[in-house]
Amino acid sequence: MLKAGRQNHASEEGGGERRRQILEIAAQLFARKGYRGTSMRDIGEQAGVLGGSLYHHIRSKDALFVETHNAALDAAADRIAQAIADKQGPWPRLEAACEAFLEIQLDPDSLTLPMMNDFREVPEAVRQELIARRDRFEDMFRTMVDDLPLPAGFDRPVYRNLLLSLLNSAGGWYRPGRMTPREIGGQIAAIFRHE
Repeated sequence: MLKAGRQNHASEEGGGERRRQILEIAAQLFARKGYRGTSMRDIGEQAGVLGGSLYHHIRSKDALFVETHNAALDAAADRIAQAIADKQGPWPRLEAACEAFLEIQLDPDSLTLPMMNDFREVPEAVRQELIARRDRFEDMFRTMVDDLPLPAGFDRPVYRNLLLSLLNSAGGWYRPGRMTPREIGGQIAAIFRHE
């Protein structure tokens, strides 16, 4: 009985590893080809999984896109939380968050940016789920902005949305060379601090 239990556990672990591989391949394909440009057949072929076998690991393309998107956001949130954990004061926390955010966004191998920019391509129900998850991710910036000693006339939601818009759009204008992503993040934080 114990031996059979171990075999089943090993089989589950193998299935878990296979599923993880499929998720990684899917995330790379979604990031490179977009939601519409990626088919379940593409994912199966890249993963070496035949037709119906893929559905043993994955419910649907929509569910797969949501799962890979959420995993990318979770990883980004963890990295930003680590970056700000030891910072004292609201401005150093914001600067560290901006630096970490841009290191993630501008990494050539990043899956976060292309997947977050593909919301228009997905069905409406999936889009709403992705937006709700993105909003939870942005709560960490909402908390940081709420802690800032901003001038009384500043609208905090406008401030936060401008900051996040700038950080999210950096991939469109950034070119490696003159400044690192971390340095640009520091510059953006300084500008938003009015320095």
